[in-house]
Amino acid sequence: MVNGKLRVAVLFGGRSAEHDVSRASAANVLRCLDPDRYDIVPIGITRQGRWMLADAGNGAGTGVSELTVPEEGLQVSFLPAGGGRMLTTSDDGAPARELTPVDVVIPVLHGPHGEDGTVQGALELADVAYVGSGVLGSSASMDKDVAKRLIRDAGLPTSKFIVLRASETPDYAAAVEALGTAELFVKPANMGSSVGVSRACSAEEYATCCAHAFRFDRKVIVEEGVPDVREIECSVLQDADGVAGASELGEIVPDTKHGFYSYDAKYIDEGGAALLIPAPVSPELRERIRDLAVKTFDTLCCEGLARIDFFLSGETVLVNEANTLPGFTDISMYPKLWEASSLPQTALMDRLVAHARARHEHTRSFSVQR
Repeated sequence: MVNGKLRVAVLFGGRSAEHDVSRASAANVLRCLDPDRYDIVPIGITRQGRWMLADAGNGAGTGVSELTVPEEGLQVSFLPAGGGRMLTTSDDGAPARELTPVDVVIPVLHGPHGEDGTVQGALELADVAYVGSGVLGSSASMDKDVAKRLIRDAGLPTSKFIVLRASETPDYAAAVEALGTAELFVKPANMGSSVGVSRACSAEEYATCCAHAFRFDRKVIVEEGVPDVREIECSVLQDADGVAGASELGEIVPDTKHGFYSYDAKYIDEGGAALLIPAPVSPELRERIRDLAVKTFDTLCCEGLARIDFFLSGETVLVNEANTLPGFTDISMYPKLWEASSLPQTALMDRLVAHARARHEHTRSFSVQR
């Protein structure tokens, strides 16, 4: 702690295609962290993977829409088993310098090399508390193939799917036969924010969609098109004692020109989708979805926070996916759903930090000797 404040490192940027989304999320996270309680250390990760010390005033309270990742300056590395100790180095050959240790790390990273367990593993080795799921929950949730198999095998409802690998030739007729619908959605297995996702209704479209998805991953998941589908989302938050609770529900209604909740509808087109909070569903359906959200959270070994996304067709509820580090911009569904559940974003950040510290202390209490 510094002057009675917790020292918090905020990681943002990263090597994935969701680099820019992360920068926007991090700007909002910095504004939501109470400056009277936290001493903030922003660390920007370049597209090449360098961890760079950023300006502590980089967007905090200034209203900027996204943070800037420095391309030059001091590079940061956490010391193994260092309990939050960090070293800085520079390209000019200056001696390495140790920084004041941080108490908690908030990874505001989306997609591969951030949300998939890789950064979480590095932070485990550094022996520092961090917000969000651990290595297993992060990696299992990130891989849509693995996540859907775990969800299905746990008896939770989900859409039908098949998996393609880069060595396989896309076969539209075989996919239609396997999934029972001519409308197919093709997705990179390890990506978020609808990056690389597209819809196919013909053999030609299917080949194009698969080629596009394989630009982002070596494995592609193909899902059935759900008729008359509605997209419902629920935020899950775990308290310091490990008890998970579900938020109010929200519904995403994409503009008809997009057809589904694509990357453009989310982040490019200001009128790309309407967010309905609370979602207009019956009380009985609301409770069923909230219960499924917590069960999915537990099934995938999530911790801290996750946004669970659903497909709703009539009264049929299907678990779509879990996002362990969901978007955190000021218009993102995860914080907005908690605001609608009477938990402001500043208090939400306090809860996430408290959970991270409690889990770290609990983990440290485990014996390493037989």
